[in-house]
Amino acid sequence: MIEKFIMKNPEFQTPCYILDEKKLIKNLEILQQIQNQTGCKILLAQKAFSMFSVYPLIKKYISGTTASGIFEAKLGFEEMGKENHIFAPAYPDKDMDEIIRICDHIVFNSFSQWNKYRDKIIKSPHSPECGIRINPQYSEIETDIYNPCFSGSRMGVTLENFDDTALERISGLHFHTMCEQNSDTLERTIKVVDEKFGRYLKNMKWINFGGGHHITREDYDINKLISCINYFQDKYNLKVYLEPGEAVALNAGYLVSTVLDVVSNEIDIAILDASAACHMPDVLEMPYRPYIVDSGKWNEKQYNYRLGGNTCLAGDIIGDYSFNKPILPGSKLIFCDMAIYSMVKNNTFNGIPLPSIGILKESGEFELVKQFGYEDFKNRLS
Repeated sequence: MIEKFIMKNPEFQTPCYILDEKKLIKNLEILQQIQNQTGCKILLAQKAFSMFSVYPLIKKYISGTTASGIFEAKLGFEEMGKENHIFAPAYPDKDMDEIIRICDHIVFNSFSQWNKYRDKIIKSPHSPECGIRINPQYSEIETDIYNPCFSGSRMGVTLENFDDTALERISGLHFHTMCEQNSDTLERTIKVVDEKFGRYLKNMKWINFGGGHHITREDYDINKLISCINYFQDKYNLKVYLEPGEAVALNAGYLVSTVLDVVSNEIDIAILDASAACHMPDVLEMPYRPYIVDSGKWNEKQYNYRLGGNTCLAGDIIGDYSFNKPILPGSKLIFCDMAIYSMVKNNTFNGIPLPSIGILKESGEFELVKQFGYEDFKNRLS
């Protein structure tokens, strides 16, 4: 549908993120099915996807939001209005009163943080449920920057440092050890969690399996996930939470870009109005090579191009691609899977404008949700 829309609208202004509403709903239906079959609760991890204009749609399918800081917590509270959870490695004093007021679950990264805020939480009228993040010291993530369990990690309490004398008013445990992985990884992980921390779960109301579950990916084993959820819920008579970010909007968004120029330096290089550094920073951080509609790998198709952004950063390179026909100034390129970790991470380095944000409705109609201009760049500075 996105290709037809762009073909029918050759003057479409770019760069622009486009959310495919139909694909978003398909993902949400899968998540809702898991909730219905298990009784678990699934939350949107806003760190991956915070397009709050579709929160009214998302809230029809899942149980709420989870935040990594005060601003995300406020966004979930104001725009989703369902269960509102938060975890941070540490909480600033200035934020805690508001966090207590607007959050239903507060997960602490250490017992020292819990002990610091415990009395304030107990005395508050809202009195949210509180949990401790554990570190089972088991993960199958190979890249340390994304691995919360690598040696010396600051994330979570290890068994050695677990203070079972400080559990009064702690109602749940939380672990997050996965990244873009299938449920077989979860199955192996919960065995370790059960072995190390199971004795503490007997008096808990809930356990949070964290994020990193690629639930809406085509090859994901949903039945195994359901088995993992049911195992813990049945064994300990508690509620399981999941907080995927990517799975909510996986493959449901695009970044449409226009070729500004084509230059040659041993190879043909296309310069775009979309930037890896500014608009899809995970391309450089992960790193990875995003798929472009109707493209191939280098030499797979007739015409080869290196694609780069319009910044001064020499490494602002999106990747090497091939196409069946030449791409020229004015050509439109459609980058896939650009709803997640794009809008939430983009920036205005070099004064490059932020992409607009729009929704391609189920009906095929396009809704422009937001445009950005000079004031958005200026107001981030001083």
